[in-house]
Amino acid sequence: NVVKLFHGRGTTVRAVDGVSTEVERGEVVVVIGPSGSGKSTFLRCINGLEAFSEGHIIIDGVDLADKKTNINKVRMEVGMVFQQFNLFPHKTVLQNIVLAQQVVRKRKDAEAEEKGRMLLQKVGIPEKEHEYPIRLSGGQQQRLCIARAIAVSPEVILMNEPCSALDPIATARIEELIDELRGRYAIVIVTHSMQQAARVSQRTAYFHLGKLIEVGNTKQVFTMPRHELTENYITGRFG
Repeated sequence: NVVKLFHGRGTTVRAVDGVSTEVERGEVVVVIGPSGSGKSTFLRCINGLEAFSEGHIIIDGVDLADKKTNINKVRMEVGMVFQQFNLFPHKTVLQNIVLAQQVVRKRKDAEAEEKGRMLLQKVGIPEKEHEYPIRLSGGQQQRLCIARAIAVSPEVILMNEPCSALDPIATARIEELIDELRGRYAIVIVTHSMQQAARVSQRTAYFHLGKLIEVGNTKQVFTMPRHELTENYITGRFG
């Protein structure tokens, strides 16, 4: 029952309107829907970047709505991959990953560097550790962002349009990486690409005007949607 209200000039917008769902470890849930339907706001509420207005968000048994909850501590369990890369341009590739660990987990330099190098190997850019982000391609920068997100040992990974600016080859590599990560984390991805949703997710959620209209097995949602709004969006009649 999560609600996020935005107030301004005599109007109130219900950007997220009574949303209820669950995401389990080991699955990828993709959130689709037209622009302005509340998808990104929903992610920002989960990671604590937006204070939600009503309801409860519970991560590994901890309720973000509880005033006793330390939001900063909960954020340690949530890794975020943004649409814009948000890398530190004056830090090297390895330093970007090390800094995240030092800030979030207070890891020592040697430990953080060892983990950083292991993750660069995992995402396929170990040779880039001394480069600066501007020297990387878009796909390499996004792989660095994913490495940085998982470096802090989260339980949940959120991705907002992770492939929107990438070519098909880079997109395919990111999707392979998502599949490799799936078993360890609960992953939620916002995307406008229906093809990507069908390829990477086990479940798909459709948002419309802040409401969660439908959520279910991805194949079922794309082939036999239960709601007319979902069908209209998937078939291109709306959105």
